[in-house]
Amino acid sequence: MIKIYDSLTKEKLNLEEGRKQPLKIYACGVTVYDHCHIGHGRSLYTFDYIINYLRFRGLDVVFTRNITDIDDKILLKAKKLASEENISIEKAWKKIVNTYIDSYYQDLDALNLKKADYEPRATENIEDIIKFIQRLIEKGYAYEKNGSVYFKVRKFSEYGKLSHKNIDELLNSVRIENDPEKEDPLDFALWKKAKENEISWDSPWSKGRPGWHIECSVMANKYLGGTLDIHAGGRDLIFPHHENEIAQSEALTGKTFAKIWMHHGLISIDAKKMSKSLKNFITIKDFLNKYSADTLKLFYLSARWRSPLDFSSKKISEAARVRERLFNLWQKLKGVQEAEVSDERLTAVQEKFIAGMDDDFNAPKAISCLFDIIRLVYENAQNSNFLNQAKKLAFSIFDIFSLFKSERALDKKTIAYIERKIKERQVLRKNKQYRQADAIRQQLLEQNIILEDIQNGATQWRIK
Repeated sequence: MIKIYDSLTKEKLNLEEGRKQPLKIYACGVTVYDHCHIGHGRSLYTFDYIINYLRFRGLDVVFTRNITDIDDKILLKAKKLASEENISIEKAWKKIVNTYIDSYYQDLDALNLKKADYEPRATENIEDIIKFIQRLIEKGYAYEKNGSVYFKVRKFSEYGKLSHKNIDELLNSVRIENDPEKEDPLDFALWKKAKENEISWDSPWSKGRPGWHIECSVMANKYLGGTLDIHAGGRDLIFPHHENEIAQSEALTGKTFAKIWMHHGLISIDAKKMSKSLKNFITIKDFLNKYSADTLKLFYLSARWRSPLDFSSKKISEAARVRERLFNLWQKLKGVQEAEVSDERLTAVQEKFIAGMDDDFNAPKAISCLFDIIRLVYENAQNSNFLNQAKKLAFSIFDIFSLFKSERALDKKTIAYIERKIKERQVLRKNKQYRQADAIRQQLLEQNIILEDIQNGATQWRIK
């Protein structure tokens, strides 16, 4: 029985066993006004391995993750670009969103993560958004004022149930957008009338654009339909984004919007909030210029998915050392055949792995199983049948966590060539022939193979 912590009930809830219908999962995706940072990376990776595990356990999953391609930050950047390059706001907007959507997919590829089954853009769904808003107006949950449309928060009696705050607490403790058109400060925009020199779409109320919250309700309903099994995102989205999604969705349908709410922990940098203003903003691309994708993944896996995680050079060094040990296991087993697990020692490790992941996706416990396998492989290094079974178990775990995917895609001849060059370089360094050693490093780099010198004079390699 798979148990998942639910932010709404603050309890671990059971997924249905023996279900025949696909598991419907929706996650809030990126807003494309800049390159993805390592906080986005945690979200992308967390739900990648969770969905991999659900499928490993035999569940059919349909996964939707949206792309927000219109909002205030994107518009601000588009206006600046239009002014700098003397182009129309439409051309500037398209240039920005296309640039950062491409960048987002480059990051997915670099991390060896899969796309969601559906990755719709907000602006591809304007017609559906308008229809959704019209129905909310007809039901008395929304009102138009001077071309903009707002949701009546106080009319939805359960507002605040996800953030566990009542209306008065929210009004007193949360910064509310100052908008004189609202009937109530807590009301939020479903449709925003366009200001001068803004990208806009026609609607019954004005030329304008959708509010941020409405897009996810519409796309979740359009691409998954009915009640979601899981709605996912970062903890920073609980209020107001997900609270508002619940209000507008349940007001319209009268049905539960999502059965389980999953909110992953956020990342800080040296115990400080990651922020552009603090200049501690680390993009995925910047990280991967220095370290491997697997090192970043193992950093993420060092904590439970819903726990906060602090980024520091010490923790990245620890993740790199873990990567080295796991990479050695991969190298040890890559050349042997696979066999079904039957040895009772490996069966016990497999059961430990499944028990850990079934309990709210306990990734640190799951990764510890790989170290159990390392120990057993060392103890049974001459037992070929045991190694065949160990490969089956270890590589299934590597697959779930998308580890060493680039390396596994290489053929045996290429891997042997890389390892031969590393040995040649080590001999040259030992003989203090550093220029020739550097030439080998550069030769491999030109073939997109990066060498990393680590402790005790060892060298590990990775795909660029």
